[in-house]
Amino acid sequence: MAIAPSPGEIFDRAAEEGERRLDQSAVELVATSFIAGFTVVLGIVALGAVHALVDPRFQGLGRIGGALAFGIGLVFLVVGRAELFNENFFDPVAAAVDADSWPLRRLLRLWVVTFVFNFAGGVLFAFVFAVEGVLPAGTPEALATVGEEAVRRRPLTGFASAIVGGTLVTLLSFLLHAVDSIGSRIPLAYVVGFLLALGPFDHVVQALGAKESTG
Repeated sequence: MAIAPSPGEIFDRAAEEGERRLDQSAVELVATSFIAGFTVVLGIVALGAVHALVDPRFQGLGRIGGALAFGIGLVFLVVGRAELFNENFFDPVAAAVDADSWPLRRLLRLWVVTFVFNFAGGVLFAFVFAVEGVLPAGTPEALATVGEEAVRRRPLTGFASAIVGGTLVTLLSFLLHAVDSIGSRIPLAYVVGFLLALGPFDHVVQALGAKESTG
C-alpha cells in the first residue's frame, strides 16, 4: 500500500516543479501557456453546451451538468502540464523559498508570459467559436447567462469569489504533489474544476474565458 508523502516531501516536490517552470525555454513557455488558454475556453464551451442541453429538460440541473463538463478542461490542463496563470503561484514560490532567494526576473517572466499567452489562446478560440453555427443550439445563450452573472457581481463579491477560486487552484497545485500517478491526478483536477464552475468561483483566466466566449 502506497504511503502518502509528508508535508515536507510535498514541499520539496513543489520546489522541484517550480524550478522546472522557472527554467523553461521561451518556446516551451509560450506554447504551453497558449495551449492552456484555449483549453480553458474549451472547458467553458463544454459547460455552456451541457447547460443548454440539460436545463430546459431538468430545470436547475443545468448548472451542475455544466460544472461536470467544465471539469474535463482542467483535467486536460493537468495531464498536458500546460501553464495556467493561476496555477503558477505555489510551485514557483516554493522554489524561491527553498533556494532562500527571490528570482524576481524569472518569476515576472513566468507570470507575464503565462498570462499574456493564456489570454491570447483564449481570445483566438473565442473568435473561432463565435462563428455562427459552430456552437450547438442554445449554447451561446447559456454562455451569455454565465458571463452576465460574472459581470453583474458587486466588486466585493467578485473579489471574494476570486479568493476562493485562487485558493482552489493553489490547493490543487499542492494536492498534485501528494500523489504519484497520472491516474490519481485526473480525479483531483476534475473535482477542483467541477467546484470552480459550480460556484462559479472566479479565477483570472477562467473569468476572462467566460467573458470572451460570450462576446
